[in-house]
Amino acid sequence: MTEKEAFYKDLKEKLENNTKFPSDYLYKFIVPTSKNQVKEVEAVFNNTGAVITTKASKTGKYISLSVVLKVKNADEVIANYYAVEKIEGLISL
Repeated sequence: MTEKEAFYKDLKEKLENNTKFPSDYLYKFIVPTSKNQVKEVEAVFNNTGAVITTKASKTGKYISLSVVLKVKNADEVIANYYAVEKIEGLISL
């Protein structure tokens, strides 16, 4: 099992033990402003009913995104993390 697989397995266990689904889940990401990463994150959550707020860093080099989404279960939470993982420079918090 890779480190990433172990992380998501642990996350799923914690979510299932501590969260009553369906539930609102808060994703937090940081992306550089160098390309269209904000649009890429928005595209992942497009048509899902997600509420996305953004805030630029003081230097303007990064943008933080908060995404609140009603999810059905822990698997959906993790699937969304996998979906944004391919975005260049994205950091999941």
